[in-house]
Amino acid sequence: MDIVEFREDVWGREVLLGVSWDLLWVVLTLSAVAIMVHIVVMTFLKSPPRPSAAGLHMERHAAVDRGFHWIMAVSVFVLLFTGVLPVVGVDFSWLTIHWVAGLILTAAVVFHTLRALFWQKPREMWVGADDFREPFDAGTKPGKYSLAQKGMHHAMTALVLLVIGTGLVLFAMIDTPWWNRSNALDESTLGWIFLLHGASTLGLIGLVALHVYFALRPEKRFYTRSMISGWISEDELRANHDPARWSPERSA
Repeated sequence: MDIVEFREDVWGREVLLGVSWDLLWVVLTLSAVAIMVHIVVMTFLKSPPRPSAAGLHMERHAAVDRGFHWIMAVSVFVLLFTGVLPVVGVDFSWLTIHWVAGLILTAAVVFHTLRALFWQKPREMWVGADDFREPFDAGTKPGKYSLAQKGMHHAMTALVLLVIGTGLVLFAMIDTPWWNRSNALDESTLGWIFLLHGASTLGLIGLVALHVYFALRPEKRFYTRSMISGWISEDELRANHDPARWSPERSA
């Protein structure tokens, strides 16, 4: 199985074409195995009683942040489906849908970055020494975000930025309502852009699969609910977070 693909240019020289999409099946298989192993492990572990959703509601996500999350989620899913389905043989007019979703994702990420830097607390996402104690010490509870949530966020951020960066370069090469197709990049450089774009896409597929799985786990569904309604209960806060590290306000 190849990791990258090559082809001959008009001069008979071998040039990089991009990532090998045979890796798609490797990513899907590894994701499925990881999920199944986690299900088996969790089946045999004794889980503590789930905290009650009743009582006071504490704000976890403001409406604007929930809106960003779902705009980003829809954009990423549209990009993955329109980018991958043609590769596996599903033929449809995908390109315009793909770049429109890409522009929406880009705008959402720019908005979120500005909001995170100037209106939120970026340090809530920093990984510190206390975070690394969480997996090994049941008495160490996280602040607003756990080590796993921070790790997922940082990995997703890196992949999304790589997808956006390479996607914008490729966008500049195609016909759009604002400009005509360009041949500004040589085939070798374009091959590297396709490689990075494809590799980051494969990484996103794996991360999204794991993210959706954990969002649906019974013990984690209150986090998913908070991304819809904005709140977690006071009991859920005490059971899963350290109030000294994160003390949210009461939800309106």
